[in-house]
Amino acid sequence: MRRAKKDRSDVVEPTKPRLLTILGPGLVTGAADDDPSGIATYSQAGAQFGFQLGWTLLLTYPLMVTIQAISARLGRTTGLGIAGNVRRHYPASLLYSLVAALTFANICNIGADLGAMAEASRLLVPIVPSWAFLGAFAIICAGGQIFMHHKRYVAALKWLTLSLFAYFAVLCVVHVRWDEFLLGLVWPRPDLSKDFWLMVAAILGTTISPYLFFWQAAQEVEDTKTAPIREPLLRQPAQGANALARIRLDTLIGMAISNLVALAIMATAAATLHGAQYKELDSAAQAAEALRPLAGSFAFALFALGIVGTGLLSVPVLAGSAAYALGEARRWPVGLSRQPKQAKAFYAAIALATLAGAIANVLKLSPIKALVWSAVLNAIAAVPIMVLLMRIATNSSIMGRFTISMRSRLIGWSATAVMAVASIGFLLSLV
Repeated sequence: MRRAKKDRSDVVEPTKPRLLTILGPGLVTGAADDDPSGIATYSQAGAQFGFQLGWTLLLTYPLMVTIQAISARLGRTTGLGIAGNVRRHYPASLLYSLVAALTFANICNIGADLGAMAEASRLLVPIVPSWAFLGAFAIICAGGQIFMHHKRYVAALKWLTLSLFAYFAVLCVVHVRWDEFLLGLVWPRPDLSKDFWLMVAAILGTTISPYLFFWQAAQEVEDTKTAPIREPLLRQPAQGANALARIRLDTLIGMAISNLVALAIMATAAATLHGAQYKELDSAAQAAEALRPLAGSFAFALFALGIVGTGLLSVPVLAGSAAYALGEARRWPVGLSRQPKQAKAFYAAIALATLAGAIANVLKLSPIKALVWSAVLNAIAAVPIMVLLMRIATNSSIMGRFTISMRSRLIGWSATAVMAVASIGFLLSLV
């Protein structure tokens, strides 16, 4: 049943340049990767280790491009998201374990992101209490997904990606030792300390995160329901060449922007905070406010605004990916292109995930530590999900003629191994 094509299609879209029509799920997914959790993690890495960990972002680029492209390919080929494919082809116990791990990690991440957004906003407008910002952002993030027309909402997400450029602007006003930056980019210098492996696992976890896999796959499925000429490739194999080329370009650009922004944040923190009294950051606000005396009020304001802008983009992606996974597992009607009355449980899951994240802030954890630990949790949860994703993508009984290439298999399994090694290294460092 072509359920979504007519539901919310009465909006007339303006003519757009061809590149903007190509860029979609990959661009938004890449931008959502630089959420407040990512910003905090990269800031802590720069403040604590200087330019020493730049190589991690060079390493992760081909890995995240491949994994995200595989996720998108799965959705576009089968017309189902990751959870929907697991439900069809694997035991229910495995499905619900996967969905539970994803949902728990996402709620932790939502809570940390909302807390960071509220704290950054209070820095900019001190007279408003944090709890007011927290409630407002939770309502905006959930309400946008539930009540906005799908195409307008996707357009709003694309516009929010511009908030990432605040970090390039901040980098332009600080003094960077470019020789040290380049050395850290190409010359890994690992050590055996717990803090080092915690940070490596956090960087990998915030860069290659399970919610991004589920979101990009789900958005490719949405495209087959809202675009009249698009069908799952198993039904219309002739669309394969163009669809996969679009996915490849969209993902390459989206992940490139994501990693360049991450490098800009890490370099800014390394240039301004490393070696100062801010090596151990206690809050997202401190990461922004520490820039004021060192780089000026302009850099401080841009950094704080970037936390808010990226949070408005990433919190809906976190809540939405959890709702897609839960909905497909439970066989609910799912999709942002549906009216709320047509997918009540799906939209309720979005609202409840956002609410649970907001409530988690009453635990009074250190915001920066909550953000970093949520990234570590993502890294650990990603490994079994990536193993399943790779098994599905190489299974011709599921993917038909659109199984992934040998090159994608090598890089995909390498990404899985890297995530596993980083997670194991961190867990061993605790002992």
